[in-house]
Amino acid sequence: MCIAVFLWQSHPLYPFLLFLNRDEYHERATEALRWWEDDETVGGRDLVGGGTWLGCTRHGRIAFLTNFREQETSSLPNAKSRGHLPLRYLQSLKSPAEFAEEIQDELSLYNGFNLVVAHVSSRSMIYITNRPRHSDKPVVTQVSPGIHVLSNASLDTPWPKCLRLRQGFKQLLAENEVGEFPVKMMVEEVMTNTVKDQEPQLPHVFPPELEYQLSSIFVDTQRPTGRYGTRSISALSIKSHGEVCLYERHLEDGDSWKEHTQHFALQNQGIII
Repeated sequence: MCIAVFLWQSHPLYPFLLFLNRDEYHERATEALRWWEDDETVGGRDLVGGGTWLGCTRHGRIAFLTNFREQETSSLPNAKSRGHLPLRYLQSLKSPAEFAEEIQDELSLYNGFNLVVAHVSSRSMIYITNRPRHSDKPVVTQVSPGIHVLSNASLDTPWPKCLRLRQGFKQLLAENEVGEFPVKMMVEEVMTNTVKDQEPQLPHVFPPELEYQLSSIFVDTQRPTGRYGTRSISALSIKSHGEVCLYERHLEDGDSWKEHTQHFALQNQGIII
């Protein structure tokens, strides 16, 4: 399912800061954070669908994705893999707006998703979903500066766990407002929260017992088809002078958590903010 909180173009040192939990079946084959074959893109890979949920390039292109929660009857049996959408943007030369326009006519071929694509240097970020609230047409929106939360409904939908994550994130920003952020400590503090919501607060898309298990920021549950939950916790920070850090704590071999970190400088990059 996944959940993310991010800070965009509203901090003097960090034009972009993202924390993201990827929720998936534990048995789904996944490749941990690394540089890809093109030596331009860094991120994890879904070895089943071939795509990714989060990636960044040396030239400041960013893409991340969450699934949209909907009834199984709404799912397409032969849908295209949603993870290819971030991959396509990262490997393209198009601006976020140009990419959104390019994929408009094919969005009905995918099951429900939320996609954010950005180019840090041009300070452009676009949110795309094929499950709009009040229209039959896909939504393409320029993301405003500030704090945003993305889970499995539209951007900034006030689900209780999204409100908890936003509040925890804001508190950490206030506590660390001077100097560099202790990103690893911050992401561990807010993204491992296991508080769950009671039935009246749930979105009521899935059966209540499943909704309850999915209502925490960090998810770990047993489903009929296998163990399901948070497989990785990621933090992507980009500083105003172009220094990038992508950190991932991921689950391997059942209950073994391992860490990977990639540091690099954006290419052809001046001051961002």
